Amino acid sequence: MPNSELQPIISFLSTFARRQAARVVDLPGGFAAYDDAYAHSRANNQVVIDTAVEAESLPALTDEALGHLPHRLVSVLDDSVAQACAEPLIRAGYTHSTYLIMVHTGPVPAGGNAEKVGLDALRVPLTRRWRGFLPDVDDEVVRHLVDRRQARHRGADTVHFIGARTRAGEVASWADLYLDPATGIAQIEDLITASAHLGRGHGDAVLTTALRLAADTGCATRFLTADAADWPRHWYERRGFSVIGRSHSFERG
Repeated sequence: MPNSELQPIISFLSTFARRQAARVVDLPGGFAAYDDAYAHSRANNQVVIDTAVEAESLPALTDEALGHLPHRLVSVLDDSVAQACAEPLIRAGYTHSTYLIMVHTGPVPAGGNAEKVGLDALRVPLTRRWRGFLPDVDDEVVRHLVDRRQARHRGADTVHFIGARTRAGEVASWADLYLDPATGIAQIEDLITASAHLGRGHGDAVLTTALRLAADTGCATRFLTADAADWPRHWYERRGFSVIGRSHSFERG
């Protein structure tokens, strides 16, 4: 039997992408989301497929929607739709990544000494982190990848940036928290710990604080997405998260 929480979560992800976008163009099977202010951000300029689509037509549909950009990104939120789309997209030169949709099923932990922070508090560690990921890109690309977080405030009724600080006051670990109390859904997104501060409990502090804030807001469904091929999924499993579904992304350029 399908998990009863999965379809509301897929709807949440779709709605967030629509609301975050500066403009949206409806397409067969979904929509294209654009934000010219962050043209270097793939996540802000992508095609989102949230219902059934003619798989063979998707590469051409994406080329038409994103033809003014040097990249292509297609997010397919439904697992069965993605399986049908994978072969045509891979044949067209796309790489395929799978993300696990993980729901918190354990008890909500007490405490958590992280706090809500503003984008300014994250700007230095985010810039440093992106410089580590993408050492060869220019300053404008990094600025877009940092500043695009501001657009996320449009995506949900309530958006918090959660940060855990060192004793010196530097934000060592951070994540986004998106809350929709009307549907009882909360998403924790982009949980990252700066490499210089790994292994000191900062990530746990951020995760615990986010879960507690979500529960206190009345969000009984608390989820995140994790790369199916990367180690953090196991870290989340040890902290009470279970896999209930999969979403997919296809990238080129």
